[in-house]
Amino acid sequence: MNANFFNQIQALDFTGVLQLNISKGIENNLIVTVLLNNEQCGDSAKNGIPPLTFNATPQEFDEGFFEQITTPIQKVSGLMVDMEKFQKQLDEVKKQSAMEKEKKEKAKKEKEAKDKKFKESMSKADELEKEGKFREAWMKVPDLAEFPEKADEIRKRKTSLSDKFGTPSLFGAMEEVKPEQQKEEEVTADYPIDETDEEEQY
Repeated sequence: MNANFFNQIQALDFTGVLQLNISKGIENNLIVTVLLNNEQCGDSAKNGIPPLTFNATPQEFDEGFFEQITTPIQKVSGLMVDMEKFQKQLDEVKKQSAMEKEKKEKAKKEKEAKDKKFKESMSKADELEKEGKFREAWMKVPDLAEFPEKADEIRKRKTSLSDKFGTPSLFGAMEEVKPEQQKEEEVTADYPIDETDEEEQY
């Protein structure tokens, strides 16, 4: 007897383990359940796929068993393969998402630390300015290269402080001295001293 049973199993296009359970039913019928299991598929949804169940006579199985199971087995096999691909892609997305989240958290912490440093430096500059230490305050204002996004604020602060400790201009200094010289000249002009006259009186 040549049933070609295993040749026909081999011809089925499936991935995984094909499980056949055969039990005797009422009268001369056989109950056959066919379940395809793919251990590579990590998606637990595969457990919801029901087995194929047939209740027929041995002759009916001989005549049409493989025609009955070929399409469903191929669909289930393809479904589980797709589920596995999907699961792998999902895991990869989760991994990338976690990495992206970690990257964002790191960037956020770095920004917070940078902002804190900037505020502390500006606060120290404010304290020194209140104490009248304008040069020291100017030195405490953060560097432009370190905080390019706050360039305008830093420039304004440095300019404001440098105006307070800046050396007066040459013309400004001359203008301050000039009125005093004029007063001295006026005083000496009003009271001339004649040394020769004083000597003759004595």
